[in-house]
Amino acid sequence: MNHLMIMPIVIPLLTGAFLLVMYRYNIGRQRSLSIGSTLLLVVFAVWAVLQAGVTDYTLYRLGNWQPPFGIVLVLDRLTAIMLLLTALLSLFCVLYASRGSDREGSHFHALLQFQLMGINGAFLTGDLFNLFVFFEVLLIASYALLLHGGGRARSRAGLHYVIINLAGSALFLLALGILYGIAGTLNMADLAHVIANAPEADLPLLKAASLLLMVVFGIKAALLPLLFWLPRAYSAASAPVAALFAIMTKVGFYAMVRVFLVVFGLDEAAPANDTVLAWLWPMALVTLALGAIGVLGAASLRTLTAYMVIVSVGILLATLSRNDEQLLAASLFYLLHSTCMTAVFFLLADLIGRYRDNGYDRFSIISPLSHRWILGSVFLVAAVSMASLPPFSGFVSKAWILQSSSHLPDYLWLWGAILISGLLIIAALSRAGSGWFWRPEEHTGKTVPALDSARTAAVCVMVTISFLLALFAQPVMDYLAAAAELVYQPSGYVDAVLGDYVRQGGEVTE
Repeated sequence: MNHLMIMPIVIPLLTGAFLLVMYRYNIGRQRSLSIGSTLLLVVFAVWAVLQAGVTDYTLYRLGNWQPPFGIVLVLDRLTAIMLLLTALLSLFCVLYASRGSDREGSHFHALLQFQLMGINGAFLTGDLFNLFVFFEVLLIASYALLLHGGGRARSRAGLHYVIINLAGSALFLLALGILYGIAGTLNMADLAHVIANAPEADLPLLKAASLLLMVVFGIKAALLPLLFWLPRAYSAASAPVAALFAIMTKVGFYAMVRVFLVVFGLDEAAPANDTVLAWLWPMALVTLALGAIGVLGAASLRTLTAYMVIVSVGILLATLSRNDEQLLAASLFYLLHSTCMTAVFFLLADLIGRYRDNGYDRFSIISPLSHRWILGSVFLVAAVSMASLPPFSGFVSKAWILQSSSHLPDYLWLWGAILISGLLIIAALSRAGSGWFWRPEEHTGKTVPALDSARTAAVCVMVTISFLLALFAQPVMDYLAAAAELVYQPSGYVDAVLGDYVRQGGEVTE
């Protein structure tokens, strides 16, 4: 059964390779294969969630090489929930793109599969160098997906995106070189053991490596001042690509959790972690504030949604910086909610733009809108959820965060940032909705285009996820609380991965 663990990597890899070979075949076959692949990913992700609920850690040793010598994949509750979120999101994105967006350029489905391979690999890997490799896989695919369809806006956004992420990759390699020079290993479990027992003379280099990794993951997660590429890139991408990109910033957050709370967290004193978390707290709050201001000043729904992604990143990293188990569990619930809803808004912006005579999704242009009752209803429900109002998952997630942080000495800063940003999101979405759906209906005499029922259904089902998360909040919260508990017990991770191997004096003996 452990062989099933590698399926989230193997399936998109083989599917992407086969799609490249059959590129000249009928687009319908390509779509069927891509949809089938993502459906399989959903099935294996559900298995992963169930497996992680039974066994704390499930390992897959490639080539049966024992850690820390060989490559190891590690499945726990946190990994499983991220795999499920990615699989569901990718399924809806493929379904939406199969209505015509995939024809804007070449190799859409192959590139999407390679990106899924990189994302899933980043979640499963137990080795920092392989985390770098999977980062590069997903980034190369995302470069091409961002440019898919061409155009000046996408080319400019893609150039900025490529440059800053290449710089991040160079810093990642530098950080890995420092860690390998100190520890002689990049296996996360073994590295955690070495760092916890490192002499004081190595502490400055360990702090330098941890700060470099914070910059690297900060680029992926869009942490201030490394976030200015995101609004332009996400608003320029096609709708299904932007919706899939909603999970990309969460990969950076996941990497921070795994590295700073596990690799650098085995030592209870965690001196290397103190510096990172001290810097992360104010930077996350300013990221949150900048995102909220951007939401209020956005000129289009796509740009507004991109800034809502930045707001979600600010909240997630602010909660992470407080280094609290209950708060991490609450932030994971918010991660599920914010990822789904920002993806919804990227797709909804495209859907609305298709039925406006002019202006696409820009707020400043007044233009007749077809099917306004259906689109307005979907927008209203999505806006209520994104604004964190009951009875949707946004309300549950933020209420849990506020409750979990109430015992912290500086909780008022977090409360104020979250509540004020929520108020600004309500104002921005209210402005957008009233401008589009509350105006008197105009009859231009033009033929009203038929509503794309498949695209609309995909968006509606995604909105429903928010309600289902709220409806089944308690079992989801219990699962996430157990996931956070495992994260804050790094010794269990180390013992599970290394098994009977103990590192002594630079040698690993059994």
